[in-house]
Amino acid sequence: MGLLHYFLGLEVHQAEDGIFISQRKYTNDLLSKFGMLNCKSATTPMNINEKLQQEDKGEMENAKRFRSLVGGLIYLTHTRPDIAFPVSVISKFMQQPSTVHYGAAKRVLRYIAGTLEYGIWYSKTSNFRLCGFTDSDWASSLDDR
Repeated sequence: MGLLHYFLGLEVHQAEDGIFISQRKYTNDLLSKFGMLNCKSATTPMNINEKLQQEDKGEMENAKRFRSLVGGLIYLTHTRPDIAFPVSVISKFMQQPSTVHYGAAKRVLRYIAGTLEYGIWYSKTSNFRLCGFTDSDWASSLDDR
């Protein structure tokens, strides 16, 4: 059978010192699907000064397109933990997305367009230790105050 190279959209590159998992092809397909393949990249996945709310103006005519984009970004977080927070924020607006929410989702696309080579590296020699953190930030949810 040989070494694993591609499985369920995950590209696996095995080396003597570790394993690198990415979704470069999937990312390119996602960028192409939303017409962002040759877009200008963004340096961050989210504008820190933008506070998204349910009441944001500009209801989308095609909410299905927004949902498809967010679903694609959710799948991409398997190898891109750097976009997990912005994707979780925009996913709160799946029911009634606005053009503002769609713009925030497209910014994540612009960010991943500039970081296609990102993925997860599992080093064979490191003392791998999984550590997690959480923050209950009710203040950022303007709709739940």
